[in-house]
Amino acid sequence: MTKSSVNRSSTAVLLAAGLGTRMRSSLPKALQPLAGQPMLSHLIASAARVFDRVVVVIGPDMDDLARCAAPHATVIQHDRLGTAHAALQAEDLFGDGDVAVLYADNPLITPETLQRMLDTRRSEAERTDLALLAMRPVNPGRYGRVILNDDGTVEKIVEWADATEAERAVDLCNAGVFCADATRFREWLHKVGNANSKGEYYLTDVVGIVREQGGVIRAVEAPESELLGVNSRVELAEAEATVQRRLRREAMERGVTLTAPETVFFSFDTVLEPDVVVQPNVVFGRGVTVRSGAEIRAFSHLEQCEVGPKSLIGPYARLRPGTTLGVGCHVGNFVELKATTMGDGAKANHLTYLGDASIGAATNVGAGTITCNYDGVFKHRTIIGANAFIGSDSILVAPVTIGDGALVAAGSVITSDVEPDALAVARGVQTNKTGWAARFRAALRAKKEQG
Repeated sequence: MTKSSVNRSSTAVLLAAGLGTRMRSSLPKALQPLAGQPMLSHLIASAARVFDRVVVVIGPDMDDLARCAAPHATVIQHDRLGTAHAALQAEDLFGDGDVAVLYADNPLITPETLQRMLDTRRSEAERTDLALLAMRPVNPGRYGRVILNDDGTVEKIVEWADATEAERAVDLCNAGVFCADATRFREWLHKVGNANSKGEYYLTDVVGIVREQGGVIRAVEAPESELLGVNSRVELAEAEATVQRRLRREAMERGVTLTAPETVFFSFDTVLEPDVVVQPNVVFGRGVTVRSGAEIRAFSHLEQCEVGPKSLIGPYARLRPGTTLGVGCHVGNFVELKATTMGDGAKANHLTYLGDASIGAATNVGAGTITCNYDGVFKHRTIIGANAFIGSDSILVAPVTIGDGALVAAGSVITSDVEPDALAVARGVQTNKTGWAARFRAALRAKKEQG
């Protein structure tokens, strides 16, 4: 997607001052997360691919929203007096080209749809003074209806409460997103009144003003899935489902195999290269990259990590932030890695915790091994060289270094460095007491007979 080549500037104004009371959250509505990032960030990403400038309208004391919007400009709507009033707060930044007004609680609009709206507004073939987005939802419910003239232009928008039965039967509904020449948009916004039950200035009133002036309004239809608003936790979950469907489809179109797509959950920035295989019930948190040929088996969770080519992860593995795996690594069932690097061909196949560790190439870490990386105050690092072997049920007390080719006997507690190619044994001496078990069982039987 590229910005329009028309020699006019374009500005997107994103209205994000809403408190989101129906969310029942202390977090502003625009900061509610979708696929690991705020709703506002999704909309900014789409708008920035189409418009030259993005401006975000926020409420007072919304510093977190301003930080989320950065480096884009923000303006403050100090009094929440409606959507037209909110848009006017940004009028000094409209520029002299075209301006579109969008809503932060409509985070799923694609760049393609925004481009179609801007192209419609700028079309030389058909005059369009105001372009708006519309949809045909499965259940139109109480959406405002877009009433068309015989020539396909917009006659008016009728709110459901004011619509006749014939108008309510219309299935084309208003999504509230408008695009117009910046100079004329300023003029229209200043003409909007507040003679309504709430005493607010509504953006939709611009439609009537444009029609009174003989302007031409065209509706640009987009899928319902792009234009549904997010005003409650229920709608947030529905939006999440939509985002996940998009991300799964994009991944498969890039050459990723998802054996049960509906059970895999992505973050907005998940990177899976071609020929990656993902089994069912896998969750990707933020910041994950999986290189070509790797397989992520069922019920694994990955976050802020990189999986090398042809590596095998899981099932039931957890890769935490700071973990980087080389080529052909194996991380098996119930293995947890945190801030750990594994060289090419390194393996930890069973029931292991490796935190703050460096594992050399072709090293094998046996089942039940843990690195004791935290002393209650500081984190310490464990370094294991290449081609080493760590026996099962070993405890490596950091800071400690185990050299290349070293062997650690099963059940050892390692508190000191192990030189290369050495065998480290750190466990109690085994004692066998001949006949003791038989005498013990006999004593138990005798006691039972007496009692």
